[in-house]
Amino acid sequence: MTERVAAIVLAGGRSSRFGRDKLAEPIDGKPMLEVVIDSLRPIPADVIVVGAQGAAPALPPDVKLAVDQAAFEGPLSGLASGLAVLDPGIDQVLVVGGDMPSLVSAVLRRLLLELATHEAAVLADDAGPRPLPMAVRPEPAREAAERLLAAGERRLRALIGELDAVVLPPATWQADDPAVATLRDIDTPGDLRSNA
Repeated sequence: MTERVAAIVLAGGRSSRFGRDKLAEPIDGKPMLEVVIDSLRPIPADVIVVGAQGAAPALPPDVKLAVDQAAFEGPLSGLASGLAVLDPGIDQVLVVGGDMPSLVSAVLRRLLLELATHEAAVLADDAGPRPLPMAVRPEPAREAAERLLAAGERRLRALIGELDAVVLPPATWQADDPAVATLRDIDTPGDLRSNA
């Protein structure tokens, strides 16, 4: 039986370092958020975009918008808001940033494969584990996120330590992504230029 996958795209930040709504910035003629959603298409998944309260991004008709229930409280809160609206039949969840326009689907599939034996999977680079992209089993992730948020934690990275997580070393996943494109995110206009 094939497991059902959802992808949660965290898109509720302020874009304060960028100076304007970075998710609307064009990349090859499309808004960055749309580029991220398109990068998820090779993986059959229900896509949920978690936006800030009052946000109304233009989304394809098959993409669901969820509202971050604790606006601007960080990515862990955004993930909890996305997990709260999942269809109960979802078995696996990919979590990506709305500012990650160069995700490599083979790397995302590798993360999902690790959920056969773990509650979560993340990638490492030379600096250590990275919180995004992440793959999680929804129920353990939901419970852990609720515990962390109740304790005042706001960092997504904290979730890794709360779950039975595997950290994939660079040698494991960079065969699928030699340019390390999957880990790129856009924080400033300069990042966008260097990713062009």
